[in-house]
Amino acid sequence: MIHCFSIMSRNLVLDVESGALHQVDDVTMAVLSSMQNACEENLSQALHDVPSEISQEIRALIDAGKLFSKPKTSVVHEHMKNRKPVVKALCMHMAHECNLRCVYCFAGDGNYSLTDRGLMSFDVGKRALDFLVAQSGTRRNLEIDFFGGEPMMNFDVVKALVAYGRSIETKVGKKFRFTLTTNGALLTDDAIHYINEHMDNVVLSLDGRPEINDRMRLSHDGRGSYAQVFPKIKKLADTRILNQMSHYVRGTFTRHNLDFVDDVLHMADEGFKNISIEPVVAPPETDYALREEDLPTLFKAYETLASALIKREKEGNGVLFFHFEMNLDGGPCIAKRVTGCGAGSEYLAVTPSGKLYPCHQFVGDERFQVGDLETGVQQREYTKDFKNCHVYAKPECTRCWARYYCSGGCMATAYYANDSILKPDKMSCELMRKRIECALYIFAERMD
Repeated sequence: MIHCFSIMSRNLVLDVESGALHQVDDVTMAVLSSMQNACEENLSQALHDVPSEISQEIRALIDAGKLFSKPKTSVVHEHMKNRKPVVKALCMHMAHECNLRCVYCFAGDGNYSLTDRGLMSFDVGKRALDFLVAQSGTRRNLEIDFFGGEPMMNFDVVKALVAYGRSIETKVGKKFRFTLTTNGALLTDDAIHYINEHMDNVVLSLDGRPEINDRMRLSHDGRGSYAQVFPKIKKLADTRILNQMSHYVRGTFTRHNLDFVDDVLHMADEGFKNISIEPVVAPPETDYALREEDLPTLFKAYETLASALIKREKEGNGVLFFHFEMNLDGGPCIAKRVTGCGAGSEYLAVTPSGKLYPCHQFVGDERFQVGDLETGVQQREYTKDFKNCHVYAKPECTRCWARYYCSGGCMATAYYANDSILKPDKMSCELMRKRIECALYIFAERMD
């Protein structure tokens, strides 16, 4: 399978199985576009009437395994059938409370459910770290994301758990990597100093321009939060940039700002270097939910953003946009590419009371509680389903050129759109494919 597409003045052809990316002229683009869906046995016939110099080059690339290369289906299936995943990451819900009231929050103002409110105790958190160690097999590097609600409403326990994790690393032969996801409202100078000393990564929430942020990210009194959080987020990000420490400023765009490119560039102009703006996932009846009719506008926006970021980079003022950063030279192995985030098998979420879910987006949906810290994982049928959820188990994905880059998409989004983790959400797929095209375009630009 190949995928032909054009962005700006570049004609690009991706060989799906090998990952080889080719830039071609208009004539070759027309030839390969007409051959995109050709079966292996029909390739020779498809090349029969093609000018000899073009057909010879195409045949050479086919012979080299860089065009129309054969799928690795059987190899991947065998790997997936025999693999025995271990838990390597926990999303720890330190607080099912929040000091903001974001309109689009999938967690119901950060509260998730009325049956599991409150803050995580040190005892529950300690048992969660011990659980992760026990379930991680021979894996050495383990991930902890302090999440919410707003985890800084329970910051003392966060700090106590970091100290506990560090205290047992040598004894258990593990290494913890800690991430804090925060809206920034409770940041102080002391907190920033602590975070920079102890957090391997930080995710900071901001939606972009003040008027955009303040329409959706509200304080308790209904006012916008930009003025309150921006100086604090900026201060933390600046210190992370200065010390070359990992962080992202992450926002959400909705139907109210289809011009989200301006929000990315606003944050870039404010000095942020690592930016992620994600499309909202929302019930279709909400006024801010993205609609199919918005896709042409969003496709154009992504292309405009890709071009703008390349221009900034060439001017020496580049930023990293999360969805456009892809490593085509190496990157994850094929098995990782088809499995994605590992929700429900390699990654679990822990609530303040110690309940276990496949990921943070399933928290509060009791149908998906897979166990708890007292009894361990009990719902083996769910963990089996999540373990076996990969691109070759999804009919739509087996026909999609982007499958090795999106890994089948978000399982939670798929379930809540289509009542199945094996049926990806159509809108999400369309946007993901466009982002991947833009990422490939940026990769080609950087190679010049």
